[in-house]
Amino acid sequence: MSLIVYTHPDCLAHQPPPGHPERPERLEAALRGIDQMDQVELRDAAAVDPQDLARVHGCNYLESLAALEASGSLMNLDPDTYLGRGSLQAARLAAGAVCSGVDQVINDPGRAVFAVVRPPGHHAESARAMGFCLLNSIAAGARRATDHHGLKRVAAVDFDVHHGNGTEAILRGDPRFLFVSSHQAPLYPGTGDPARTTDSNVLNATLTANSGSDEFRSLWTEHLLPSLDRFRPELILVSAGFDGHWRDPLAQLQLKDEDYYWIGEQLKGLADKHASGRLVASLEGGYDLTALTESVLAFAEGIE
Repeated sequence: MSLIVYTHPDCLAHQPPPGHPERPERLEAALRGIDQMDQVELRDAAAVDPQDLARVHGCNYLESLAALEASGSLMNLDPDTYLGRGSLQAARLAAGAVCSGVDQVINDPGRAVFAVVRPPGHHAESARAMGFCLLNSIAAGARRATDHHGLKRVAAVDFDVHHGNGTEAILRGDPRFLFVSSHQAPLYPGTGDPARTTDSNVLNATLTANSGSDEFRSLWTEHLLPSLDRFRPELILVSAGFDGHWRDPLAQLQLKDEDYYWIGEQLKGLADKHASGRLVASLEGGYDLTALTESVLAFAEGIE
């Protein structure tokens, strides 16, 4: 069956300052990977339903973002995260792509969905933008799956090189969700220490700088994938970040394209086993354009 890809050209409208790693060219590079696939169905993303955002972000926070964007000026919300004209619509489309993907796989299971969008979302907390992220797309999709569709067990899986602190903070403590993350440590944002994880529905695991394919695959095979298997998710949501690639400038893992095919295939296998194939992934990090094209293609083929 062909992969369904949600994307939208207005995701290019988010324009941080020149030289910023999270640049519009990232989306173009990711789509070049998708274009190399034999079977894929491209769909236009729609902006997220405000009710889906209200499930994960506070009203005051959402209103403040809208008010700041209306000023028309490019401003930094933290040292790394910018908001300008077009930024909030791009983030709404990114979150909408994930929520539409959730609807798609629940109503017609079997075909996986990949939201190839930007800006990323997994660092965004309920009332705080950070780490290039404005709105938490995966958390919005997770809450739509439970609160709108009535699912009882939803897994949020994050293999971005940076810990998805926002997704963890929004979903932790709720037994309907399992948050599973591998990430480099020490590294931004400084969260995700397994020794300090106290919520039973959160599973963090770390890799040191210069870890490579063997360490990454062993961590998932021996620790993280078995926990996902025991959880028996009815839906798997994936924060698909490709900044663990050896080419990436923001971290020091030594992963290769084929590692992303491997993790995609493993996660799709668990989705087939427990969730009738229900899997929705969303693009997070990945800041070398060549690596991003190759990694997106590899991962997409893994979940196809």
